[in-house]
Amino acid sequence: MAELATLEDDRTREVNAKHGDDHGVNLGKLRALAKRLKTQQELARQLWKTGDTAARLLALLICRPRAFERDELDAMLREARAPKVQDWLVNYVVKKSPHSEELRLAWYADPDPVVASAGWALTTERVTKKPESLDLPGLLDVIESEMRDAPDRLQWAMNHCLAQIGIEHPAHRARAIDIGERLAVLKDYPTSPGCTSPYAPIWISEMVRRAHT
Repeated sequence: MAELATLEDDRTREVNAKHGDDHGVNLGKLRALAKRLKTQQELARQLWKTGDTAARLLALLICRPRAFERDELDAMLREARAPKVQDWLVNYVVKKSPHSEELRLAWYADPDPVVASAGWALTTERVTKKPESLDLPGLLDVIESEMRDAPDRLQWAMNHCLAQIGIEHPAHRARAIDIGERLAVLKDYPTSPGCTSPYAPIWISEMVRRAHT
């Protein structure tokens, strides 16, 4: 914790705050520290218990994903209110856990939109890598009826799922683009030069174009 405190930077904290993350540690320096520490499951648990955002991010880099129980991961997600902590928890830990599918189904249906957004993130992973048994038309139905008015983080996760359905599944591409155009979610999102817009119709078209060039 003392070493993490020395990595704090006011400018980094200011930038992170704009994204809802309450820490000022440069992520490159955090990863370098994690590389030095290597995998330490018990230390990871202790760091998580501090409640400090930078410490939790470090914990997620040095933990052993398959060592967590299902209920432990569920509790961690509900505690992980900082967007970056939730993102790393889902992508670096839960996706590698034997409990990922059970948690996907539970979180997807959760009334808390932040928890539900994690369920949608795991669903997007399935859309891309293991679409078998997924009801893609059903997912598009839910996105069509709920995405426009969903809270920000849930809306973002639904939009990502919409884009991946359109990118990965040609049979559903036209409908995915049509839904994106009608709902116009993230249409005016500021996008840096050289980056792809998160507006689904543009995102889908650009990724499909790249795949065929």
